[in-house]
Amino acid sequence: MGCCNSSPSMEDPPPQNVHQNHGGSDSQITKFSFSDLNKATENFYLKNIVSENGGETSDTVYKGRLHNGGFIAVKKFMNMAWSDSNQFVEEAHRVGKLRHNSVVNLIGYCCDGNERLLVAAFMPNDTLAKRLFHRKNQTMEWEMRLRVAFCVAQALDFCSGGGFTSYNNLNAYSVLFNEDGDACLSCFGLMKEFKDDQRATGSVNSESLIFGFGTLLMNLLSGKQIPPSHAPEMIHGKSVVELIDPNLKGKFSAEEATIIFKLASQCLQYEDIESLNTKDLVTTLETLHTKTNALSYGMLEMAKRQDVSLNQLSTLGDACLKMDLKAIHKILVMAEDDKELVEFSFEEWLEEVKDIQEVRKHGDQAFLEQDFETAIDCYSQLIESRRMVYPSVYARRCLCYLFCNQPDRALKDGMVAQQLFPDWPTAFYLQSVALSQLNMITDSADTLKEATLLEAKRQHQEKES
Repeated sequence: MGCCNSSPSMEDPPPQNVHQNHGGSDSQITKFSFSDLNKATENFYLKNIVSENGGETSDTVYKGRLHNGGFIAVKKFMNMAWSDSNQFVEEAHRVGKLRHNSVVNLIGYCCDGNERLLVAAFMPNDTLAKRLFHRKNQTMEWEMRLRVAFCVAQALDFCSGGGFTSYNNLNAYSVLFNEDGDACLSCFGLMKEFKDDQRATGSVNSESLIFGFGTLLMNLLSGKQIPPSHAPEMIHGKSVVELIDPNLKGKFSAEEATIIFKLASQCLQYEDIESLNTKDLVTTLETLHTKTNALSYGMLEMAKRQDVSLNQLSTLGDACLKMDLKAIHKILVMAEDDKELVEFSFEEWLEEVKDIQEVRKHGDQAFLEQDFETAIDCYSQLIESRRMVYPSVYARRCLCYLFCNQPDRALKDGMVAQQLFPDWPTAFYLQSVALSQLNMITDSADTLKEATLLEAKRQHQEKES
């Protein structure tokens, strides 16, 4: 969802989305005129309506377009809403300051006369409701459902920490998917019109937030659209086997589903709501998220488009596709893929001084113990001191950089490893992970495909020999 200044023209550049800005204090919100937004939405043309609220609210969301071609989302409130214009502007500025990967950016508002509108970054990949309820031939994978639950829990916890303890109509229509296929919570539901007594006391009940999240978990479990008022009776006296989406066809973890079921039950039982908070939601789901490390939807879709055979991926290939850094770490600890080069450079190895060899040992030990910053320091010292460095050193430092959220440096190390060992699949796999972290999804999928082809070629040669 997003912002605008004037109507598009034929000279405009190709359409693009207003990108999420995850900055903090420097975030800005823009005031727009009603004329600006009227032009951007083509006079609020019916074909531009993108809201799918199932009649739960008469407020409508339109897709709009900036003069430079960027797409936005514009929420138009009912004329009776937000009678206090000062409160509307104040709340818009409060919400506009929020910046988080899993919360859609609010970037503008309009408060002209009786008109009240919000402008947000446009999320191009549908809502959770559409994916779960309206795609008959496409079933959302279990790992992605866990990913969605975790992202929403993180978003709610972040918002709660920023003073937003309630959310209007939290449901599957409030969860959107960005250009990379990751789940984001709509910022529109954070706008809360306070009554005089609430503004005086600052009291906002958070029960609706926890209850709404419970309903969302029920949606993810069952794959069905469940009205919030029916959610408690749907789960009462039922088992997870009775509720689980049959379209999953058994492709889910019973242990994980049971945890989700129990958490949903807690959220939906009024007597337990007071004992639950958003941090509890994150803590419970973080364990599942860390365990599964589900790949992003965008990466999965791109890999499929590139004809990557997901069922034939090696352990390393599967871990890289899922962005599972811990699994990649375990594989690299045991790997000896560059042993041929080690033997080839044995004479050079003999010439090295003892202290440099100790640096390598310290680096490998730090890598084993997942002390990645120390490992980076040791490997960097080793690289600067040696005439020849094995590809595995660059591969390990590459992974260390990925753990330390430095994908640009990780990509460089992956490319150097490839130069030293041109047909080494590991170098390509690591590059694909770095490219994915840099949001270069197409390049990542291309590199992943190249890695799988090299791996298949190597396996074929090994069989023949």
